[in-house]
Amino acid sequence: MATHPSTPHPTGAESTPEPPTPQSTRTHTTRAHSFNTAAAQYAANRPSYPPALFDAIEALAEHPLPGSRVADIGAGTGIATALLHARGANVIAVEPGDGMAAQFRSTLPGIPIIRGTGDDLPLADASVDLVTYAQAWHWTDPARSVPEALRVLRPGGALALWWNTDALDVPWIAEAAARTERHFGIDVAAEKRNVNARAADPTGRLDFTRRTVRWSRRVPVDTHLANIGSHSVFLIDDEEHTAAFLAEEREHLLKAFPDGIVEEVYEVVLFLAKTPARRTPA
Repeated sequence: MATHPSTPHPTGAESTPEPPTPQSTRTHTTRAHSFNTAAAQYAANRPSYPPALFDAIEALAEHPLPGSRVADIGAGTGIATALLHARGANVIAVEPGDGMAAQFRSTLPGIPIIRGTGDDLPLADASVDLVTYAQAWHWTDPARSVPEALRVLRPGGALALWWNTDALDVPWIAEAAARTERHFGIDVAAEKRNVNARAADPTGRLDFTRRTVRWSRRVPVDTHLANIGSHSVFLIDDEEHTAAFLAEEREHLLKAFPDGIVEEVYEVVLFLAKTPARRTPA
């Protein structure tokens, strides 16, 4: 679902897009497709989203989720789709990847999923109340995905984008980020600096409101390692290089968490923009 190259970050949020080159575009596209080879790992180990996130979406959208027509774009294995469905929304998922879509169907057979991308939505004009992107907007070209979202939204509808980002104020998470930066040569902290309204919509057509929801989960060390290993920067890297990092990371984690249970702390960064309500005749 990608056209813009950017610096990879382990938690999925991308940096502000830079002018594409043939090599960077190929790398970005490779990363976008890498999840299809690890769909089961992704589904089993990626973090979910807290109830407070969906409370914030309802409040900002000024529309309850129960009964709403929602399109979840870049749905992946259906982590966000399932939560939207559980809140009472009438959800349809859109996903471009073969592996991710197959995993979605096996996990959520009762929820419709269609193949497509955010740059060319396979949805009718003014057909949904809410368009959502969970960890997926950075794989689109906003020059195309913004008009597409506005096309399929009903008057008064909303576009919601969100990312789970690492809480870098937690000492062990900051230390792990520094190790990742050294091993892979990336700037982990840039993910938060560059999750902003300008990056989300360089055209400035959307008036985003930002909210941050902090939450945590406790998982075994193996789940934590499988989680970070399911991110694209790991999936496309040399297998031995990645394995060496994960082995070293296990040792660091067991020193910090001797009982083998890791407390991952996240801040979900949410951007929501409403479309204008239909004007009444004068």
